Amino acid sequence: MRPLLTACAVLTSLCLASLAAFAQTGPPPRVSQRGEVEARSQATVDPRDLSGYWLRNTVRPRNHPPLTPAGVAAMKGRIPNPKVRVPSETNDPMYACNPQGFPRLVWEENEPIEFIMLPDRVLQLFQWERTLRELWLDGRELPRGERLENLGPAWYGHSVARWEGNTLVVLTTGVDERAWLDDDGNPKSFDAIYEERYTRTGPDTIEGQLTINDSKNFTAPWIHPKSTFRRMAEDDVNFFGWRGLFSGVTEAICAPMNEVDDFNRRMRDPAARGK
Repeated sequence: MRPLLTACAVLTSLCLASLAAFAQTGPPPRVSQRGEVEARSQATVDPRDLSGYWLRNTVRPRNHPPLTPAGVAAMKGRIPNPKVRVPSETNDPMYACNPQGFPRLVWEENEPIEFIMLPDRVLQLFQWERTLRELWLDGRELPRGERLENLGPAWYGHSVARWEGNTLVVLTTGVDERAWLDDDGNPKSFDAIYEERYTRTGPDTIEGQLTINDSKNFTAPWIHPKSTFRRMAEDDVNFFGWRGLFSGVTEAICAPMNEVDDFNRRMRDPAARGK
């Protein structure tokens, strides 16, 4: 009889201990079905996979470091869009159907971008201008000096990339100085170095940041505020059953025969006047 009583006493003690622990900690938290799905999605995201269609939230940094004397001289004669009544009054090269160039197309416009991951590079495809960038991951060095001079300027520069943990770091140089840096008409130099950082922060978000190192035109590095690239919904890249960034009712190419003599007169200028 004594062993049975002893066993009952031990069982009772264990039950009381469990009740006490339950009273202190409460029931296990309930996770909503959506939360469970989000947690699973987050757990399955490859932080080094940036593939997909993305749209950056509009963040336009206006406060830049002071211009150098060379930067001030480069600004002379420029009539940026914010200072005119209608876009046709600006002498911004973009409004004459010239390429927007880098970094403007990526870091000022909020146009759709597709990331394509390849073993030796990352491709960025742009709906606007129907163009692309190659971000090389094959170990090549950023061109400098005579090598850069031999390559010459490019509208979107020459870019190399590497992974720092789960952050894609991209360095670009050799940009064409004729394209303005931004809508305010700021200048840029051929041998400036631009550093981009892309970090996958969730299933549908990438955090990005740009730093401009241009000692010719600015007295200090220009660090842009962080911005977010958000994944585009399938409906946003599916036009009449044809899926793709370059699909839809327009090729998004600035053709001079359409733009300068027609689009400005019929649409852009009247829109700026509120008509």
